[in-house]
Amino acid sequence: MQRIGFATLAFAFAALIGPPASAEDWPQFRGSNRDAISQETGLLRSWPEGGPKVLWSKEMSEGYSAAAIFDNHVYINDYDRKSKEWFVRCLSLDKGEELWQYRVKKRIRPNHGITRTVPSVDDKYIFSLDPKCTLHCVDRRTGTAIWTKNLVREYETTIPAWYAGQCPLIDGDRVIVAPGGKAMLVAFDKATGSPVWETPNPDGRAMAHASVMPAVIGGVKQLVYVTLEGPIGVAADDGRLLWSHPLKFNLAVPVSPLVMPDGIVFLTSCYEADTVMIQVRRDGDKFVVEQKFMLPPTEWNSETHTPIFYKNHMFAVGKKKRGLFTCLDLEGNQVWTSRGHASFGLGSCHDRLSLCRCLYHGLGLCLSEKGRKA
Repeated sequence: MQRIGFATLAFAFAALIGPPASAEDWPQFRGSNRDAISQETGLLRSWPEGGPKVLWSKEMSEGYSAAAIFDNHVYINDYDRKSKEWFVRCLSLDKGEELWQYRVKKRIRPNHGITRTVPSVDDKYIFSLDPKCTLHCVDRRTGTAIWTKNLVREYETTIPAWYAGQCPLIDGDRVIVAPGGKAMLVAFDKATGSPVWETPNPDGRAMAHASVMPAVIGGVKQLVYVTLEGPIGVAADDGRLLWSHPLKFNLAVPVSPLVMPDGIVFLTSCYEADTVMIQVRRDGDKFVVEQKFMLPPTEWNSETHTPIFYKNHMFAVGKKKRGLFTCLDLEGNQVWTSRGHASFGLGSCHDRLSLCRCLYHGLGLCLSEKGRKA
């Protein structure tokens, strides 16, 4: 069993940003705005000697699922190898007490871990995509199943290598996923699971590990997604395809598209993939895409970590020098790295603990290195 660091995560709330009752919710992948930026203030610049005090911890199965935090509750995906059940856990944030579990029989063998997705939570529902691509809607307060969608059966989804890594996106009264197969993207009614719209997939693009990201480009609310064949933009109101850009990735796309202001989209991935910045513009009733620059993998790319956009810079853990937290400007130039200060492995910043660590080291470098303020 792998011990997941929720004890340290709980301490980060209590000691670094005040008591849990006043902490900001983190209800989905990359937080409320899906941008991995917390609005909390008063973070400590250093920890006590010996590290933060452990308040509680929980044993969990091996995997990479991060937590969703909502209304002083912790929601996370897990797997019981003895009973062969995938499940969602609800814990109290202050004490780590187990409040409920939603369990489903599902035989899953370890494949570089088991869980990879983050639940999406609102005041009524939890939406979670299990490793074998069934979308579950669960009552947030009781853990009772409301509806499920087996994407393999209903949309001919191909389960990605190393299982599903996509995190559902809540959009108003809808939840959005990208199944591939018979539909590129699908919007389901949150309460009933009924499809609201489906984006056709004539080229048969397969599901990627990347997640759907919200955007407003040219005054149009959009959903941006990336597959092995490149990124697409879909209208959020009815699912119609607005634009696409051919871009070849290799084997897998675990990194979600980074959407920035003015229609700028940053795309990177693993396995020697190129990193590309594109500009999406509205031209009358259509959208056009222009490639701004390309970085070869020998120069920079990210293996699993979706970058963060902040103050006209991008922050991510790069692969060329694995584990180095890196600051890039909007032309793709390297401003600084964490060399000599910190290393973050593959670089997940999807939960608060990892994000805080990256920000402590990254912003410390940013402020301390002469002439390199970001």
